[in-house]
Amino acid sequence: MSTGLLSVDLDALVSNWRALDAMTQGETCAVVKADGYGLGAAKVGRALARAGVRRFFVAVAEEGAELRQALGPNVEICVFSGHMRGDTDMIGDMMLTPMCNTIGQLTRHLEALPEHPFGIQLDTGMNRLGLEIDEWASVAEIALSQNCRLVISHLACADAPDHPMNRQQLEQFHLMTDGISVPRSLAATGGILLGPEYHFDLTRPGVGLYGGMPFADARPVAHLDLPVVQIRDVAEGETVGYGNVWTAQRPSKIATVAAGYADGLQRVLSDRATLWHAGQPVPLVGRVSMDLITVDVTDLPDLPGSLSVLNADQTVDALADQAGTIGYEILTSLGPRYARRYSGG
Repeated sequence: MSTGLLSVDLDALVSNWRALDAMTQGETCAVVKADGYGLGAAKVGRALARAGVRRFFVAVAEEGAELRQALGPNVEICVFSGHMRGDTDMIGDMMLTPMCNTIGQLTRHLEALPEHPFGIQLDTGMNRLGLEIDEWASVAEIALSQNCRLVISHLACADAPDHPMNRQQLEQFHLMTDGISVPRSLAATGGILLGPEYHFDLTRPGVGLYGGMPFADARPVAHLDLPVVQIRDVAEGETVGYGNVWTAQRPSKIATVAAGYADGLQRVLSDRATLWHAGQPVPLVGRVSMDLITVDVTDLPDLPGSLSVLNADQTVDALADQAGTIGYEILTSLGPRYARRYSGG
């Protein structure tokens, strides 16, 4: 095959969810936005539903509709972007639960779908989505008297446990919600790891399910193997790839591998990423191009038919470190050209 193979370990995914669920006393949900963090929302969602997840979160209504078609009617699907103009029919027909972020969204929802469930998102200091404290005070009584399913907020710095923003947001969430009878949620993966006082009634793990930090004990879920298209001998002093940015310092064997920035291997990885073969690291040399990368395989004992970029030796966060980014971006950038193989779950 001339495309990479993205293997998704659904057993590892479920194991990660169960490990996070064991840390909490309330309901543990699952975030499957961005097509299940790049790994396939339908397959990921089915595996998690079989494991016991009954409430899922997506970013936008279109994602919710696709997930509903995959999972059927017996789970709740919450939409972080809320009730956007034009989404009313989709929200109603697909039984989605919008997290209303503004007074305008709440008004739209109550007028268009008066009996339909919804949630509220509050801004506790991140200044991204949600009602601020004065706005919430003006509509809380109305909202809580309707079919409000949950009230949530989102932590800005949960991946830094000692950051004072965590405590500040926790206190603000208490100030805005103590005394209500509707279930509350503040913690995603990082919030779960901050401890029980951040958990409230339900938690919403995302990246930790897929093997990403800050859940250091997560099992790797994504494995990516790339086919070698050609291997050539390069003499000392010859250059490889666009711009002549890499020059051989010795007689070298260079593998041309079928993947590039169109497949989620960012151009910033040029001349700095590591690939693997049978547990041995080999360096990416030269520039990452749209469809191809070049790798120095001189030190391998055998000529490889494929090289691995995500595996037990190199997690999504290890690759992200090489790119100067985060594991979230690596996962969600995995391109559509990869053949996908699912196991377990």
